[in-house]
Amino acid sequence: MLTPLDEHALLVFWTQLLVLVVAARAAGYGMRRVGLPSVIGHLAAGVVLGPSVFGKLWPSGFDWFLPHEEISSGALFAVSWLGVALLLVTAGFETDLALIRRLGRAAALVTGFSLVVPLAGGLVTGMLLPDDFVGGGADRTVFALFVAAALSVSALAVIARILSELGLMRRDFGQITVAAGMANDVVGWVMLAVFAGFASAGEVSVSGTLRTVLGLAAFLALAMTLGQRAVDASLRRIRRAGPNLHGALSIAVITMLLFGVVTQALGIEAVLGAFVAGVVLNRSRFQQHEVVHHIESLTNSFLAPVFFAMAGLRVDLSLLGEGEALAWAGAVMAVAIVAKFAGAFVGARMAGQSQRAAIALGAGLNARGALEIVIASVGLSLGVFSETAYTVIVIVPLVTSVFAAVSLRLAVRDWMGSPAERERLEREEALSRNLVVRSSRLLLPSRAEPASIAAAQLMHFAWPVQVPATVISVAADSGSGASYGSDGAAGRWPDITIIRNVLHGRDVDHRQVRVASGAGAVVAGAIVAEARLGYGAICVGVASRHEGQLYSPMVDELLLHSPLPVVIVRRADDLETPLPGAFTRAIVPVTGTRSSRAAQEVAFGVSGQLGTEVVLTHVVQRQRPQLRMVPARLARTRLATRVLGEDRNESARQVVDSLMESARSRGSEMGIDARTLVPEGSSVASTLVAAAEEQQADLVVLGASLRNVDGRPFLGHTVETVLERCSANVAVVAMPRAGSG
Repeated sequence: MLTPLDEHALLVFWTQLLVLVVAARAAGYGMRRVGLPSVIGHLAAGVVLGPSVFGKLWPSGFDWFLPHEEISSGALFAVSWLGVALLLVTAGFETDLALIRRLGRAAALVTGFSLVVPLAGGLVTGMLLPDDFVGGGADRTVFALFVAAALSVSALAVIARILSELGLMRRDFGQITVAAGMANDVVGWVMLAVFAGFASAGEVSVSGTLRTVLGLAAFLALAMTLGQRAVDASLRRIRRAGPNLHGALSIAVITMLLFGVVTQALGIEAVLGAFVAGVVLNRSRFQQHEVVHHIESLTNSFLAPVFFAMAGLRVDLSLLGEGEALAWAGAVMAVAIVAKFAGAFVGARMAGQSQRAAIALGAGLNARGALEIVIASVGLSLGVFSETAYTVIVIVPLVTSVFAAVSLRLAVRDWMGSPAERERLEREEALSRNLVVRSSRLLLPSRAEPASIAAAQLMHFAWPVQVPATVISVAADSGSGASYGSDGAAGRWPDITIIRNVLHGRDVDHRQVRVASGAGAVVAGAIVAEARLGYGAICVGVASRHEGQLYSPMVDELLLHSPLPVVIVRRADDLETPLPGAFTRAIVPVTGTRSSRAAQEVAFGVSGQLGTEVVLTHVVQRQRPQLRMVPARLARTRLATRVLGEDRNESARQVVDSLMESARSRGSEMGIDARTLVPEGSSVASTLVAAAEEQQADLVVLGASLRNVDGRPFLGHTVETVLERCSANVAVVAMPRAGSG
């Protein structure tokens, strides 16, 4: 039967939350002002509100604030544990498993040495600590194992928070630190489960150890396979009608709770399940990126400060004044910091990391937090630790987190990493600012004909190879007599082997969708429905213009209803085969619009991979100036025409120069040294076509904003004229209409 809190207990509970949140946020703000992570302030706020300060200054107020009733303290602990669970979900979202795999050897060696060295140091320290530290009746060996576990682990939540606040999460050493922190957490939970069993049973249980380890391995295997498929299916389902933030948040919370229940049942603590849930949610290509931002907002502003402040509430610093407790506390601190740093440093150097990276790893992995506090709490509840030992063990995270933040900041000062790492970071930064060429998955409707092969080639050249792609083939039922994505017979699927070969090195999957009719609107509807599931752009190839349509009924409908940018690729007139293996020169019109910028991104992406020369082009239209404000007789004079025309030309030149400089700067950010061309002509389209011929360009990339004119898509006279008349390969980046889809 549920026992509710009475009115007084509710008042105390809400007061506790208010005081903890205000104190933790204020202390965190103060720490950020002096260049330290806010988590240190959160931990310190808990110590101040605990028996060490608040309890000494106002004993009666402290007893009211933290009563001894289990139901009252249980409610506060529940809120704090929910905070650390959500914090680890966000850490899972930040973890890049692909990058960790690439750095696998370094991560494995750093993890191994950063665990083994402090574990050995902790065992020796545990055997040497005075009897005052050992709980009444506890076995000395079990006590030493608990001390070793507490000193050897790192806190993934604290590490992730420090790296994130210092802007180091995407650095190579940052990802190795997260990987090692994850492994530290996993091993730490296993050690806690095993050692707690030793303390309860009074003996070493081999069967219990095997049960825990095998259960964890089975959980991870199932979470990354069946769990991943279930999450993908759920997120895909809720996105069928478009972005659904509430639904995605519900899936995230349910996944976190489910994984937490499983790991808690295995005796490995629910927060590890929360971290794995974050990793699985982040791996789903149907995930909405806004989800993690909403979780972070709630966690960082409310729940995480409560958790970290709670960690310090049970710390009683007055116990360190008894006997040799303070000296031994210093020894424990020294072993914790030196052994962890030495282990991580040696592992990093053996993995071939630079000395600066090894120092940064040793500094970052020194951060402790939730797990060490849990180990101390379990040790205290089982009678393994005395109150003095508990206080010392809980102080370690506070000191080591300060050490980690300060030493890490010093270690990375004025150090940007290797050239390859700098290039990766710059590429990621440039991608994050792009409109179209981003890291989101690409969608390629294809029936493996030359037009879609051409689209696949341009897409492969323009987007980084790390960006995954989905090839979608839509086929009509056999009774309809028509199909898209078939080899000519209704209901049969195309062989996309050539498409996979074109996209070699890229993560590609193939979606096969069957519809009732092969009509263009139906096929386009199926593609649009797929596009709502978390893609960044659609690339489609076209062959020739159809009467009354831009290119085909399907492409017209796709342009009208697509919620994403659509890249239309039309092959050169004289090509019997798909696009060439490389382009020598690309013409890109510059107009200062969003669609023009999107076209530049595509051209710069092609240039970055193939070395294509990019010619940024702006056509200046020459017309007789309209001198409406000047008397007719004076306007006809040669002097007035020349003077007013020169003023207008000067203003136009300034605008053009500004546009071209902005475009060139954007190219420079991506490592492209673009050339500029400013031809004059009465017709923009004709001048562009002529410029492409004169420059011997084999690619023209244009931007277009879609409009609906009498039920058909309209890209603008200039774009459609270039598509019709230009003999080179043409790519059009069509930005979606407002409210499309």
